[in-house]
Amino acid sequence: MPTRLTNYFLRTLREDPSDAEVTSHRLLVRAGYIRRQAPGIFAWLPLGLRVKAKIEEIIRREMAAAGAFEVHFPALLPKEPYEVTGRYTEYGPGMFRLSDRKDAGYVLAPTHEEVFTLLVKDLYNSYKDLPLSIYQIQDKYRDEARPRAGLLRGREFTMKDAYSFDYTDAGLDASYQAQRDAYERIFTALGLEYVIVKADAGAMGGSKSEEFLHPTPVGEDTFVRSAGGYAANVEAFTTLVPEARPIEGLPAAEVHDTPETPTIQTLVDAANADHPRADGREWTAADTLKNVVLALTQLDGSRELVVVGLPGDREVDLKRAEVAFAPAVDVEPASEADFAKHPGLVKGYIGPWSPAGAVLGEEASTGVHFVVDPRVVDGTEWITGANESGKHVFGLVAGRDFVADGTVEIAEVQAGDPAPDGSGPVELARGMEIGHVFQLGRKYAEALGLKVLDENGKLVTVTMGSYGIGVTRILAIIAELNNDANGLIWPPSVAPFDVHVIATGKGTEIWEAAERVAAELEAKGLDVLFDDRPKVSPGVKFGDAELIGIPQIVIVGRGVAEGVVERWDRASGERTQVPLDALAASFG
Repeated sequence: MPTRLTNYFLRTLREDPSDAEVTSHRLLVRAGYIRRQAPGIFAWLPLGLRVKAKIEEIIRREMAAAGAFEVHFPALLPKEPYEVTGRYTEYGPGMFRLSDRKDAGYVLAPTHEEVFTLLVKDLYNSYKDLPLSIYQIQDKYRDEARPRAGLLRGREFTMKDAYSFDYTDAGLDASYQAQRDAYERIFTALGLEYVIVKADAGAMGGSKSEEFLHPTPVGEDTFVRSAGGYAANVEAFTTLVPEARPIEGLPAAEVHDTPETPTIQTLVDAANADHPRADGREWTAADTLKNVVLALTQLDGSRELVVVGLPGDREVDLKRAEVAFAPAVDVEPASEADFAKHPGLVKGYIGPWSPAGAVLGEEASTGVHFVVDPRVVDGTEWITGANESGKHVFGLVAGRDFVADGTVEIAEVQAGDPAPDGSGPVELARGMEIGHVFQLGRKYAEALGLKVLDENGKLVTVTMGSYGIGVTRILAIIAELNNDANGLIWPPSVAPFDVHVIATGKGTEIWEAAERVAAELEAKGLDVLFDDRPKVSPGVKFGDAELIGIPQIVIVGRGVAEGVVERWDRASGERTQVPLDALAASFG
């Protein structure tokens, strides 16, 4: 039976929701697919559930082809497994934690590695049981600090998460590749452009990690790629470290007065005006060593400072810093209160050396660790702060005048930077993560005691992979890609219905014809939404049809008297007259 709008749970809106930031959010709410309940939390209405189910159907088909079996875990789980692996604290404020009436601790699971591991431990004990791949499609919960953009960044979201279990590294490689191949088929079936990039594993842990990113201007991730095939998100990008330079023969460092130069630009201007280079080249920001003070909040709530030296033509990328300084739960610029507690850090004039002796690095008298960008190699010369207001040191040589406590990758990546694999300069682009695959290795199996007997009767620790796809995020991205000024335009593979039949006009002949058209199309195996609302104007019906976005629209109106109806292709906008008795056949 066709689905009739007269008794379907659907209300469209004429005005955009006030909190909508992106097109998908605006149209999904207006067209009656979702309704906001709280920041980052949405109710799913019948139309939205139909699209979501279509996406899940494609995922299930490819998971089956990859040999994975579907299970389903609760979202509410005891905290103990997460405590054993350390993620109860490692996840920081992003995990929802709660207690029941007996004061037992629970979590709303952000991911399910722990309980999948325990399930297999409970049921399997031999290498003959492996390899095994199991998955679920289930809601996840993360306490996003800034939920935004509708379904693109929410606190509750639907994810397909799969897990593979092998007892050899070669087995893990094979399982990982099978899931990776399935992801490529899924995204191709969904019509989504994707780029596979090297990624940081973050709180998930493990060795190998790759993201599937959909390139889009509204994406929250920045990634880099080279013409030679290198691709990585910025958090996983590694700097091509230059060769160390000879130190012998370099002139001694000199301290110069540089009043009113607290910024890199004022320092460069003063250096060129008052202390020009002997070789005639002008000083640039790249000749300066910027020393940035960051405050790291640790898992136990303690706060510590670190000074990072990086070339003055680079800014700190806080996302890269969060990865570099993990498991710190927060990384931010030092506050005035932080500087007040460390009077040895002269704001605007910080450096790793001063005439009075080293103040940063291995002999730090400030008690603050000093790390540098990988480009700060032995033999490089710098202009940097002299730890005295209004003074900078010129010609400070790394490896001779100062030694850092280590290196750290937190500088912004710039277009033109060399790819670490030698494949040429990189360009930057924006993308939205739609899938992520990890080789977890034995991290969770070791923590939770998942072992099996191998061919020799010896207990070996199982090695695991984890594979996630953001179902609701994908739905939003498809909506973001497929729309026009009037509404959504769903691709046929995920549309909530195949055909939208509209009855317009007066007279029983038209309505009887519309009933017959809807029934014939349903009999042909098509899902039909039938707009049979009797006292709604044609303009309102057409507006709703454009807003809802079903790819094929059939208008049954005055043409019935001549034996024709109008077929409207929502994507191309093309409208054609089709004989009434040939309409069903025109759908192939």
